[in-house]
Amino acid sequence: MAARRPGSPASMWPRPSAPDHKPPVTIGFEFDWRSSVSAKDWPSVAKKGKIDMMELELKKLEETIKNIHEEMFYLREREEEMQDLNRRTNSRMAWLGFLSLGICLSVAGLQLWHLKTLLERNKLL
Repeated sequence: MAARRPGSPASMWPRPSAPDHKPPVTIGFEFDWRSSVSAKDWPSVAKKGKIDMMELELKKLEETIKNIHEEMFYLREREEEMQDLNRRTNSRMAWLGFLSLGICLSVAGLQLWHLKTLLERNKLL
């Protein structure tokens, strides 16, 4: 069972089924999860390309801009999908409303017909 303790990114603890388990050595370890721009090793890029810090910062910014641009296209695509889903749902709800109205009117007509025939049979109408 893994638990997170303040001050350490990840900690391992024994399972509750083995409360008497006491390991002889405590080993601490740390994970560094990175994604996108922060995942690249920019100092090694600077060493390999022998570029100055300004150019390195510009490359970082360019990578960030590319990521933002891709994210914007993704969000526009998702927005279009959601709008299409919204239109289809509204159309279906309109048809369902008309169907419900038709069923209600049909039942009302059947009730009136039944009441009329009942009253005519009992000679009240």
